[in-house]
Amino acid sequence: MKHGTVVAALLLLIIAGMPARAAEITLSEADNKCLRCHDEEFAQYDGGIHASLRRQGDAEAPACTNCHTTHRERDKPPFNTATGKPCSKCHDSIFEAYATSVHSKIQVSEKDDKDAHVLGCPDCHRAHDVKAAATENQLKDSCLGCHKDVLLVHQQWLPNARLHFEAVSCPACHAPAAQRKVDLRLYDSATQKRIREKEGIPQFESRARAVDVDGKGLNALALQSLLKEFNRDGGEGKTILRGRLEVRTGVESHQLTEKNKAIRDCERCHSKGSDPFQSVTISIARPDGRLLRYDAHKEVLNSTVSIESVGGFYAIGATRIKLLDTLLFFAVVGGITVPIGHMTTKWLVGKYLKRGKGQSSSGHPQNQTPSTPDDRSAPK
Repeated sequence: MKHGTVVAALLLLIIAGMPARAAEITLSEADNKCLRCHDEEFAQYDGGIHASLRRQGDAEAPACTNCHTTHRERDKPPFNTATGKPCSKCHDSIFEAYATSVHSKIQVSEKDDKDAHVLGCPDCHRAHDVKAAATENQLKDSCLGCHKDVLLVHQQWLPNARLHFEAVSCPACHAPAAQRKVDLRLYDSATQKRIREKEGIPQFESRARAVDVDGKGLNALALQSLLKEFNRDGGEGKTILRGRLEVRTGVESHQLTEKNKAIRDCERCHSKGSDPFQSVTISIARPDGRLLRYDAHKEVLNSTVSIESVGGFYAIGATRIKLLDTLLFFAVVGGITVPIGHMTTKWLVGKYLKRGKGQSSSGHPQNQTPSTPDDRSAPK
């Protein structure tokens, strides 16, 4: 091998091992003028979804001048609750859904605000560092930011309320008209956090397409192969799937209704062939927190091959792995019969010992035949 070829190969290895550098945000001349005075707002913007889209080369991703066109009425919030501007300029279908929801009728006020305002997009998604409201743990973030006592309220009527909060998104019950699905998210079992794609190194979609040979979504074997690919990166068994019941679209997640109209019927999910289990996706978190999804066959939820892949997501009575249903049945039966058998045995032993004590206190020696007159007179 020539000297130049060796040097080139070494350089390629060094470059491949270097961490990917985040792309710079491309701003217009007008936006750069804003930065002269509004560098603090830009620092917030740099940490949100819109900046991430600009790094990916999306020229239509909002920057300063897309949302702010004038300095007039600077003392009022930039979000107009009547028209949805500026958010509705790009998210009109979502705002239309939100306009019919219970949130659009709620008046909120902050401690330092003199006047209350109608709940708007920035109240959940933030103003400059815009983020997805459905975050990694809704028990700490998202809806519970305002509804702080909701877990305690649900515990009064919902069995395993905390487990439901971890595995079921709020809109799945509070948007009853929406269609639901199961999203299986890639998780790191060591850190107990969602796996995120590295900035500039997308792997999820290419790996999913590689194992999806017919291009019709991941079946049970393909899903198993996908997990093996991710486990090669960080150690065997480290990458797992954590299931979550959600609504199918972002528009539907904004169609929230009054709490007395929310779904409280257990059979909607805990019954064979239930609708939420007819649509399945596999997902990973993008660097900015948004989810990148890939379709999967609904059979991955009830195939014996999938026990290792989706065994952690289990809904009693729904279209799930029959082997797990059988094991659960025997576990329940065993959990009932073992303590009952133990208590019955204990009761029988106690009764037998009591009977023995009663015989010994009656004046007759135990295990000894009483002497008879013939015995006493018999010659020794």
